[in-house]
Amino acid sequence: MLKWLGALTSVVVGCVAVPHEQPHVVKPAKDKSELVAFAQGSSISGIYDRTCAKCHGDRAQGGGGGTRSLNTWAKFDQKNDKPFFDAIKKGVSDMGMEAFGETLSDEQIWGLVVHIRELQYDALRRESGGPKAKDGVYQAQGHRYKITTVIPKGSGLDIPWSIDWLPDGRSLIANRPGTMVVARENQVVGKVNGLSAVWSNGQGGLLDIAVHPKYRENGWIYLSFADQGAKPNTGFTKIVRGKLKWEGQDAQWTQQETIYQAPQSMYSSGGAHFGNRTVFDGKGHIFVCYGERGQGNLSQDLSRTNGKILRLNEDGSVPSDNPFVNQEGAVKAIWSYGHRNPQGLVFGLDGTLWETEQGPRGGDELNKITKAGNYGWPLVSFSINYNDSPLATPWPKAGQKFVQPEMRWLPVIASCGLDVVRGGAFPQWRGDLVAGGLAGQTVRRIRVKDGKYVDQEELLWAMGRVRDVQVHPLTGEIYVVLNGPDMVVKLSRAE
Repeated sequence: MLKWLGALTSVVVGCVAVPHEQPHVVKPAKDKSELVAFAQGSSISGIYDRTCAKCHGDRAQGGGGGTRSLNTWAKFDQKNDKPFFDAIKKGVSDMGMEAFGETLSDEQIWGLVVHIRELQYDALRRESGGPKAKDGVYQAQGHRYKITTVIPKGSGLDIPWSIDWLPDGRSLIANRPGTMVVARENQVVGKVNGLSAVWSNGQGGLLDIAVHPKYRENGWIYLSFADQGAKPNTGFTKIVRGKLKWEGQDAQWTQQETIYQAPQSMYSSGGAHFGNRTVFDGKGHIFVCYGERGQGNLSQDLSRTNGKILRLNEDGSVPSDNPFVNQEGAVKAIWSYGHRNPQGLVFGLDGTLWETEQGPRGGDELNKITKAGNYGWPLVSFSINYNDSPLATPWPKAGQKFVQPEMRWLPVIASCGLDVVRGGAFPQWRGDLVAGGLAGQTVRRIRVKDGKYVDQEELLWAMGRVRDVQVHPLTGEIYVVLNGPDMVVKLSRAE
C-alpha cells in the first residue's frame, strides 16, 4: 500500500544534504553568468540535468560523489519542501555543495524541488504500487474493506460528474454532456427529463448535484452547469435549483429557479476550470466554488467571480454578513478568493469548511476555507507550468498575506471530489475526509484533527479517473464515480 506520509525518523536538512561516506565537491562555475544564461532559456528538467544529476542521479537515485538516493519516504514528506529549497539556494557547505541562489531565481529553485518530487513519486510508486487486495479484501489503518462495482461500464453513464442520493435510497448521477440518470442499487432505472441545456465544452457541462438536506420537507435539488453565453463560444458556471415530478421511474425537472448567474461580461471562451461544488452549512446558506476559467489573474480580482468561493442564502440572495458586501465594486457573494480550480468542497463534522483544488503541474491543495481568506493563486503556488517552466514559489513575499494550504499534493493527483466519513460503515474513520484524484486515479483518506491535517492513506488506485467521491448518507459506504471507464464503485467494510 502506498505510504503517503510516515513519521520522520531523522531530520532532513535538504534535498542535497544527505549524509554519505565522502562529501562530494561541486566546483563553482568559472563564470556564473554562463549558468544564468543557460537557466534563462532552459526547462526545469534541463536545469536539473545540468546542475543536479551529476551528483544526485538522473532519477534522484544518488550515486555521484557518494550521494545517497533521494527516493525515500522520509525525504518525500512535505515537511521537507522548505529545507530542500533552502539547501539548493544557500548551499550546504559541509557537504561540499555550493549555493545556487546567485545564479537561479527563487522560482527556478522551487521548480527544481517540484522536479525532484516528481522523480521521487515515480520511484516510490514503482516500488510500492497501490493498495492490494488479498482474497478481495484490502487492509487499511482501522478497517478492512472491499471494493465492489455499483453501476458497471455500459449501463447508461456518459462521463459521470457527480452523484447524490434521495431519501428513499435512489441516486441521481449527472453526466457531463447534460443528462441525468436515476439509479437504484446496481442499475440505472430511469432518467430526468427537462433539464436546462448545458454548454458541453472541454471541462464544462452538467457538473454538480446537491440534494437539499431537508429534501423531504422542501423537495429542492441544486445543480451547477456550464451555461452558454449570449456571445458565441462563451460560457460560465450557473447555479439553479428545481424539483422532480415523477412519472414512473423517470422524473421531470420542474420549478427551476436561478440561484446564481454571473453577468454576461464575465462569460469567456475556453473549456477550462468551471469548478463546481455546492454544500449546505445547515444555517440557511450554500457555499459554491468557481474555477478561474483559465484566467489566473482574475482570482485576485474581487469584481469577478473567477477563482472564488461564494456564500449565498439558499434562495440565492446575498447574506448581509458576507465579507465584501459593503466593498464598492466587489461581488457581494464572495466568501474567499485566490483559488485556481476548486473541485472538492465539504463541511467537516466539526463545522470546518474544507476545499480541494487543482494546481497546474504540482501543487494540488487541501485548504481550510475562512471568511475573506486569500489563497494566493497565481501569486504563490506549489506548482510549475505544464511546459516545464518556473511559475512561482509557495511562500508569500514581504507584504503579502495569503492563507497557506493545510496540505499539498506534489506531484498533483488532479483533486476532484471530497466528502467526510460519517455513518456506520467505517466508525474508525469518522470525521476523516475522503478525496479523489483524476490524473492520480486515486482515493485518499485524509485524517484531520482540530482543523489541522494529520496524515493520509491511499484506499484506491488505478481503477479509472476519479471524478467524485461521496459518502452514502444512510450506510456510510464510500461511493466513487469513475471516468474511463464510466462506472460507479463503492468501498464497504469487510467483516
